[in-house]
Amino acid sequence: MKKIGRYFKECYLEMKKVSWPNRQVVLQSTWVVIVSTIIFAIVLGLVDILFGLGLDLLF
Repeated sequence: MKKIGRYFKECYLEMKKVSWPNRQVVLQSTWVVIVSTIIFAIVLGLVDILFGLGLDLLF
């Protein structure tokens, strides 16, 4: 039981050392992730369509 208590105490102390981002940084990072995901999805969709058309022409 002592080890479990020590583990959580050490976790708490480490979490106090973490430099948490402010709201503006989190929102900017979120938008970057959303936009890059949409762009990546569009590119993959176009590649899929092109491969499909290419295979239709071959067979």
